[in-house]
Amino acid sequence: MANQSMISVDPEVSSKVSDDRYEVIHSKSPLFYDLYERKSDLKHQTHYCPGCGHGVAHKLIAEALQDLGLQDKTILVSPVGCSVFAYYYFDVGNVQVAHGRAPACATAIKRSCPDKVVISYQGDGDLAAIGTAEIVHAANRGERITVFFVNNAIYGMTGGQMAPTTLVGQKSTTSPWGRRPANEGFPLHMAELLATLEAPAYIERVALSDNKNIMRVRRAIRKALEIQRDGAGFSFVEILSPCPTIWGKDPVPARRWVLEKMTPTFPLNVFRDHRPEIPLGDEPPQRTVADVLEITPRAAADDFSRPKHAHHFKDVKIKIAGFGGQGVLLLGQLLIEMGMREDLEVSWLPSYGPEMRSGSAHCHVCLSKERIGSPLVSRPDVLLAMNEFSLLKFAPEVANGGLILYNGANLPANFVAPGVQAIAIPAAEIADKLGSTKAANIVMMGALLEETECLALKTALCVLEDKVKKLDLLEIDRQALSSGRLFIDAQAHIGAVSQPDGFA
Repeated sequence: MANQSMISVDPEVSSKVSDDRYEVIHSKSPLFYDLYERKSDLKHQTHYCPGCGHGVAHKLIAEALQDLGLQDKTILVSPVGCSVFAYYYFDVGNVQVAHGRAPACATAIKRSCPDKVVISYQGDGDLAAIGTAEIVHAANRGERITVFFVNNAIYGMTGGQMAPTTLVGQKSTTSPWGRRPANEGFPLHMAELLATLEAPAYIERVALSDNKNIMRVRRAIRKALEIQRDGAGFSFVEILSPCPTIWGKDPVPARRWVLEKMTPTFPLNVFRDHRPEIPLGDEPPQRTVADVLEITPRAAADDFSRPKHAHHFKDVKIKIAGFGGQGVLLLGQLLIEMGMREDLEVSWLPSYGPEMRSGSAHCHVCLSKERIGSPLVSRPDVLLAMNEFSLLKFAPEVANGGLILYNGANLPANFVAPGVQAIAIPAAEIADKLGSTKAANIVMMGALLEETECLALKTALCVLEDKVKKLDLLEIDRQALSSGRLFIDAQAHIGAVSQPDGFA
C-alpha cells in the first residue's frame, strides 16, 4: 500500500506516468458532468478562482457520494453566493434557491422525498447572515438533511464586504479599519451555536488548510452523508476555506492563513456526535402526494382512471381579485389543484394586505401545458373581479381578446374595456339564494369553466368533494357551480365589447 497512490483519473494520462511501483490516475468524479455548459467557450473549467476552497469541497463531496453509491438518490440545494452555479457541475438532482433559504427548501424536499439524500450547500454570507433563522430552526427541528457550510470569513461574490464570520481586526470593503467588536460585534460561531440545540446528530468544524486537514474534511463529509443515509438526523459540517482573490493572497499563503489566522478564532472540533432518540409517536409522518393534496383514496384512484380534460390552450393566465373574505385566494387554490389533477403545470401567487376581512386581495393563477417561467401575471387572459374596485383597478391589464367576469348585476356605468369581453354575473345574489353568500366564488368558478372550458367540470366536482367536509356546504357548492354554468348559458353577454379570441 505504501508504494501505490490512487487518485482517480484518465487512463491515457495514467499510462504516461505509471511504473512498477505506483500508478497515478487523474480524472474527475463521475458525479461531475463531462462538460460544464455555463459558458460555451469554457466547458472544461469551473468559475472558481485559483485556490478557491469550493472546488476542493466539491471534489470531496462528489467522492463521498460516489463511494456511498448515493448519486441517483441525491438532491443538492444550491445557495446565492460563489457556489451558485453548483448545478452546472454536480450530476445529481439540483435545486437553486433564494439567498439564505437553502435549509427551508431542503426541509421541504426531504419531507416530500424522505428516501432521498438532501444536501444544503451554503457560504457564510448565505447561511450566517440572511439565512441565520433558517439554519437555526432547521437544526432545532432535527431535519434529516446534511448541511455543508463553507466559511471563508468574507463576502466573496459581491466584492469583499464584512461577513458575520469576519475575524476581529480583519479588513474588508465595509470594515476598512478592521472588524471592531464595539462597532460590528464579534464573529458568529455557527458550529458552537447549533451545538447548543438538542436535536442535531453531528456537528464538526474542519479546515481546507493542508493535506492532513483536507483528509479530515473528507472524513467529516462522508460521515455527515452516512448519518443522513441511515436516517439519524441533522448533520452539519463547517469547512474553513481559503478565498485568495478577495483576501488578496496567492493560493498557498491563503491556505496557510486559514490554519494560522482562522483556526484560533474557529477551533477545529467535533461539537456534536450522537444520534438523538426520538420518542415513540413523535416521528413525523411521511406524506404522499395524495396526502399533500388532501385527496381521499377513492378520489386518488379516480384521478388515475378518469380521462384527462382535452385542453385547447397552450397556457391561460388568470387574475382573481376582490376583498378579503370573498374567497379570492381559495378560488385560485381550487383552480390550480384542478389543473394538477389534469396534468397541467400550475402556479399560484397570492397578494393581500394585513386585514383578514375587507382588505384588498388578489392572486395570480397560471395553467399551462409547458413549464411556467414566472408565477406573476401582468397581462391576464381572464380577470375574475369580485368587486367594483378590483374591476376598475385590473381591467386595463387584461390582454386584448381576453375575458372579464364581474361579480355584479350589471357592469358599472361608463365602464369601458376595448377589445375585451366583459360579463356581469350576480354571483353574490345567486349564492345568497342558495343559502350561503360565501359560495359566490364557486358561482364565479362555474361561470369561468363554462365560458372558457379551460378545466373539466368533473374535476371541479371531485376537488370540491375532497375539500368540503360538511355535507350541507358541499351541496350548496355543487349548486353554486351549476348555477354559474347555467347563467352563462342562459343569459346574454351583458356589456360584451368583442368576442374573445380564445386560448388556442
